[in-house]
Formats: sequence, C-alpha cells, structure tokens
Amino acid sequence: MFQSVIAYFESIDPILAALYATMFTWFLTAFGASFVFFFKNMNRVVLDGMLGFTGGVMVAASFWSLLAPAIEMSGGEGFVKVIPAAVGFLLGAVFIFGLDKILPHLHINFQETEGVKSPWQRTTLLVLAITLHNIPEGLAVGVLFGGVAAGIPEASIAGALTLAIGIGIQNFPEGIAVSMPLRRMGMSRWKSFMYGQSSALVEPVAGVLGAVAVTFFTPLLPYALAFAAGAMIFVVVEEVIPETQQDKNTDIATLGFIGGFIVMMVLDVALG
Repeated sequence: MFQSVIAYFESIDPILAALYATMFTWFLTAFGASFVFFFKNMNRVVLDGMLGFTGGVMVAASFWSLLAPAIEMSGGEGFVKVIPAAVGFLLGAVFIFGLDKILPHLHINFQETEGVKSPWQRTTLLVLAITLHNIPEGLAVGVLFGGVAAGIPEASIAGALTLAIGIGIQNFPEGIAVSMPLRRMGMSRWKSFMYGQSSALVEPVAGVLGAVAVTFFTPLLPYALAFAAGAMIFVVVEEVIPETQQDKNTDIATLGFIGGFIVMMVLDVALG
C-alpha cells in the first residue's frame, strides 16, 4: 500500500504533494481534537505519556529525516561538510526563540504565559502556543518535497512521506492537548474542537512555502532541512519536555519519549 501511495505522489507536482502531505498532518490534529466530543477530561498520565511520545517523534525526525540528509547532501569534507547543517540548525533554533519571545502564548498547564503582554483570551494564547510548535513541522515536510522538485538525489518522495506520517502521528496528541483543556474550562465541544484543529492549519502553509522556497533556491536545501530540525529541537527542549514534567508522571513521559523515538526511527529507516 505504501508503494502505491509513493507512486501516486511521484506522479503529481511536488509542491502539490507537500500540500497534500501537510493536510494529512492537519487532519490527524483534527482527529485528536475530535476526542473532545466523547470525553471532557483526559487523564494527565495519558496526556503526559502522549506528549512524551510527541517529543520522541520530533527528536528522531530531526535527526533521521532532516539533519542526516542535510549533512549527506552538503559538499566538501570534514568541517566544511557539516557547516550548512550547523548554521541551519542554529538559525532554526534562533528563529523559534525569537517567535517565543515575541508571540504571546500560553502553555498547556495554563500557568505560564510567554511573549509580549497581550489582552488576548487564554484560549487564543493556548492555540498560539501549539501553532508555534507546528510551524517547523510543516516546514520540515515542505522542504523535503521541495528537494524532490529540485531533483536533489538525497531527497525522496518516500522520505518526505515517512516524515509526514511521523509528524501526523505526533500531531494526534497535540490536538487532544489543546481541545481537552478548553473543554475543561467550560467551552462548548464544538468550539473546543475548532480551536484544537485550527492550531495545525499553519502546517499546510509552512509546508507549501518551504517547498516553493527550496524549489527556487536549491542550494538552500541543506540549510532548510537543518533549520527545520533546529526549530523542532528547540520546541521539544523548551516546551514539550518541560510540559511533561509538571506532575509526577516523569517516568511515563520518558517512556513515551523513548517509544516515539523508536517509532519514528523505524518508520524512517524502514520506509524512507
């Protein structure tokens, strides 16, 4: 079945393929958010385990799907070969660091507000927090498809689809992580769902922009891949992992992280 999907994506424009792939990642966020129609509360142990899983997937994807290909496709030897990946990785982290300081957002635990002071409602701030997470995820998928469009040998449809599958899997708990707290606050099921799924709408936008940018500026691909990796790692270390340590479920969250890393590693090596 996966080979049939690859064949289909190889038959269409890579930029359109990037749109379809990131729409898939958005759909799984919406699927997670839809659980609010059936449950009002999510056990914190389960949520921490799923968030740990999310972090594991993001870290594994950053290396296997982004950094390793970025280094492989860079020219030169030794230090010269790794410079594009190092520079891109740093820029990606700095980019999210800057957004983190400027964009008002609220953490899932509703205890930490970051960014510039804003009169916006807490619901809006929470959605912005998850949206901040999703920018590098959409970008990561998009730049891989852009590499395919540019004819880069190290970029493949299979690799891009594998990354999209991994990102989609970890988007599922993110949808729950947004919608459930909103429901607990007394918001209606429908509004909680709409806020939850809307947090991932940025992914198709970032995916298409990433694909187009790499298509027109092919030498940027190693930097772009590493940029997405740096952005994702920053999100994991600065927000996802600390979020799982708020309660007494650190072991569950850690095991979830290990599980997520293994799943993404297996997917990337077996399918990509």
